[in-house]
Amino acid sequence: MAMYRSRQSLRPVGFDELGLRRAIADRMLPFLVAAMAFLAGLALAGWMGAASLAQHWQRGSGSMLTVQVPNPKEPAAQGSKTRLEQVTATLIGTPGVTSAHALSDDELAQLLRPWLGDGSAGLALPLPAVVAVHLASTDASLDGLARRLDQAAPGTLVEDHGVWMQRLAVLARSLQACAGLALLLVAAVAAAVIAVATRAGLAARREAIEIVHGLGATDGYIAARFAGRATMLAALGGLLGTVLSLPVLITLGWVAAPFAGSAPMQPSIHGMFETLPIALWLALPGLPAASAAIGFLTAHGTVRFWLRRLP
Repeated sequence: MAMYRSRQSLRPVGFDELGLRRAIADRMLPFLVAAMAFLAGLALAGWMGAASLAQHWQRGSGSMLTVQVPNPKEPAAQGSKTRLEQVTATLIGTPGVTSAHALSDDELAQLLRPWLGDGSAGLALPLPAVVAVHLASTDASLDGLARRLDQAAPGTLVEDHGVWMQRLAVLARSLQACAGLALLLVAAVAAAVIAVATRAGLAARREAIEIVHGLGATDGYIAARFAGRATMLAALGGLLGTVLSLPVLITLGWVAAPFAGSAPMQPSIHGMFETLPIALWLALPGLPAASAAIGFLTAHGTVRFWLRRLP
């Protein structure tokens, strides 16, 4: 043991007594890890994108009401206003309501066009008036609103989009679960790839490892040497995969911008950085670090397990 340590202290810098450069080649492993990091970047973006879109949609749906007024042009029960005018006035005078817009005939026809086609404007059916109501906040107090509207115009219906909010929440959780499962699967595949490469390196350098081990090298020293090599290659692959994922993520963010309620950014450096959320920019540098950690832990554990089986 002392003899090996003295020789180890006298070895030149960069001396590779285990032949790790040949045991774990620097050609295939970084590219395989890069592919895993690329997929991890897409899964991470999908997880954050699903959360962001669901939050935006829920905030929009939660701050809106839809009010349907049958026979809108008939006189109201009280006063000289029509039923639609009475309902609109009641809504505007309600605390927590910021605006109440009665859709025009053209706007109604546009809404019905996907289901009834271009002939929706010529239907003889009496259509109720639709009022789009915007609330000051998602938790605005609207107790008794439906009752007051029914008194102003009997038969008025109020829809608070609660069912759609629940469905969006379920959809968001499902997408996040799929993205999280994809991240775990990518990490498992990356660990398997590194383990296979490490075992192949151990088999290729078995004689050298046995000689060094016989001279007094500890299991921790040999495992650390393999783990250091695997960590460097895994970090390099993680960095390469992260860089390659950026153009794809920026393009997807550009396409998804209208669904998040924002207009597509103009082609510029500033617009490129605003395409993706800040949380994703902060999380992407963690992919090379995670790749390095997986490489270190996997290689270290694989080597120690292999050394225990030596005679």
